[in-house]
Amino acid sequence: MERETILRHQLESSPGTQRMVSLSNMSSTLVETVSINYEDFNESFLTCGTCLCMYDGGEHTPKLLQCSHTVCLHCLTRIAASQTRDTGTFRCPICRELITIPRGGVPALPPSFLVNQLLDLMSRQRREVVPKCATHLNQELLFCETCDSVFCTLCAGGSHSNGPGEHTIIPFSIAIKRMSEILLYKANECIAKLSQAEEAVSAELHRLDVATEACLEQVSSSIAELSAALDKRKAQLLEQVTQASQAKRLVLEEQLALVAGEKQKVEKECDGLQYQVEVRSISQRIASLGVKLESASTLHEPRENSFITCEFKHNDSLEQVEAALACLGRVRTSTTFPSLSSAVLELPVPAVARLPAQARLWTVDYHGCPRKTGGDPVTAELVADPDAPATTTTPTPGPGPQVPQAPLPCQVSDLDDGSYTIRFRPWDSGSRGVTHRPSPRRYLLKLSVMDRPIQNYPLKVEVTPHNNPVRSFGGGRGSGKSEFLQPVAVAVDADGRCAYVLDTGNSRIKVLSAADLSFQRHIETPELAGRSCTGIACTKASGLVVVNWRTKQVIEMTDAGEVARTFTHAQFQEPIAVAVEPAYGHVLVADNGACCVFVFDSGGKPLFQVGRKGSGPGCFGMISGVAAAPSGEILVADGDRIHVFNAKGDFIEALTPEGKGKGRVGGLACDAEGRIVASRVDKARAYVQVLSLKGQVVNTVDSHDAPLKRPCGVAVTGDQHVAVVDLGNDTVSKYRYW
Repeated sequence: MERETILRHQLESSPGTQRMVSLSNMSSTLVETVSINYEDFNESFLTCGTCLCMYDGGEHTPKLLQCSHTVCLHCLTRIAASQTRDTGTFRCPICRELITIPRGGVPALPPSFLVNQLLDLMSRQRREVVPKCATHLNQELLFCETCDSVFCTLCAGGSHSNGPGEHTIIPFSIAIKRMSEILLYKANECIAKLSQAEEAVSAELHRLDVATEACLEQVSSSIAELSAALDKRKAQLLEQVTQASQAKRLVLEEQLALVAGEKQKVEKECDGLQYQVEVRSISQRIASLGVKLESASTLHEPRENSFITCEFKHNDSLEQVEAALACLGRVRTSTTFPSLSSAVLELPVPAVARLPAQARLWTVDYHGCPRKTGGDPVTAELVADPDAPATTTTPTPGPGPQVPQAPLPCQVSDLDDGSYTIRFRPWDSGSRGVTHRPSPRRYLLKLSVMDRPIQNYPLKVEVTPHNNPVRSFGGGRGSGKSEFLQPVAVAVDADGRCAYVLDTGNSRIKVLSAADLSFQRHIETPELAGRSCTGIACTKASGLVVVNWRTKQVIEMTDAGEVARTFTHAQFQEPIAVAVEPAYGHVLVADNGACCVFVFDSGGKPLFQVGRKGSGPGCFGMISGVAAAPSGEILVADGDRIHVFNAKGDFIEALTPEGKGKGRVGGLACDAEGRIVASRVDKARAYVQVLSLKGQVVNTVDSHDAPLKRPCGVAVTGDQHVAVVDLGNDTVSKYRYW
């Protein structure tokens, strides 16, 4: 069966080379016509549409199918092997038409003369483009990528050859193509960068226009406000002048009316005098006119004057206004170059979850010189890093808040020296109470100056959930200066200067510096003997209150250790803890034998008792700590619960954030903001927990690198630190808890 197919490949271009090839055989007559401009020719026409490999004279020889599609020999061999079986046919991979395999197999399929002609044309055109060696005219040039030199095989003299550790030689035509592609790529990349720069500069110009319009509007509105104030003052002064003038005018007009009335009376008296003949009548009128003459003498001078003036020189108000106007408003610019400015994370590094952290931003100008003044608009936000590697969260006590998805607030402070501090508080990197929960351990601090990112934008902030002590003291068991023997309680004075640790086993109080826990002195008195003092607190007057469970006494002493007085109570059975109410100085004594808290006034007079023995609401089984909130609430630790009473002793609620039977509470304290700080011990670990007065867990101190064993007494300082006495380690440690 004879079949004729005409293929026309026409590339829209200027007239180029035209070729026609004719082929006749038993089965087909093929006529191929092509019009090509080499400069516009795309080598994709010489690529197999199935395997995307360039046609060549070997494995990828182009074969023409009866459907007029061209496919390389390699692809046809693979397709025929998978489809032919016993039928002797296969389908075209492009149009799916059934193709019959000739007697000689797939290699016997006719070649695509059009593609072969195109390949010849390409190679011929390249040979014409590639220059020959100037010395050896028939030798094509080569290119050494290693030493960046051009030569031919005769010029090289055997000094260039491919191989491991040797020179890399490629044909010069390929080198031109590669370098052209690299040049084009670099040019495109450069153009893209320049386009971005053009857009950025244009956007900055637009923002400059917007800022200029805003400044002009602000100047106009501010001056308009000032003008309105001046107009208001002008109206006030005009009103004052008018009122003063009217008051004077009223007096003068009244006097003028009086004078006119008197004048009219005199004229009336004088009417008809020429007709008077009686002397007595004339004498009476003369006497009357004499009286009027005396009264007229008092009316001849104005009772009010015409003086009225407005002064502006009576004080320095005008000078002050002029000086204020000279200082009114200012036009401020900045030379800060954001992309050269940088920031660094300051202490702590890494940041601790839920504790404040700080970064520092330094600004420079376009030349890299540090800026000496501030005033730049700096914006900051802290977000969780979505690309942070996931880690498993160690199970931690209590149901804490989830990682916030919205940006966390940041506080930017201008130091007015070209630098800025950015304060923030990263939240926990995992949900509390959840085991093996993948969560990020990193945040991104996005800092921008004038809405443009800084050099190391964004700043990566590594966050650790572990809260370790900032200071520790002790660790040795004994009676030495740096040793403890059964330390059970601690108190910090109101000034935050001294920490008083009740060293029960040594029957003394160890006084430490609250700042760095350095040793100061010992307080030893006979009232502390017997190794039975278990509670200590500081009074409003910077004194100390200590409770002795064996002698059932409350001991009040000065901070120097001098005993001021002692008192007891008939119902004391086993007083073990003491606290002082901050507002009125009431002394709270927790008694484990009576299972209640006795409240005394500052003079030791009993007021009332809180709670009773039992297991219900407001009832105690085993009291371990007592504290007072700044708003008057009384807090009592009992097993796993923290009972909250009002200032009168009425029960409010019981806080069990860990759940019933989990985490026995030891020491108890409350800071000035109403946050409850309590030590807890469970089967797995010991830790310090921070709660709100509603029982919500706001932080946990795990002391990961220095594990607590038996934390008992706790005391807060005024700078969000807590001193923790660890009976198991014979130490006292200081932590930042908020």
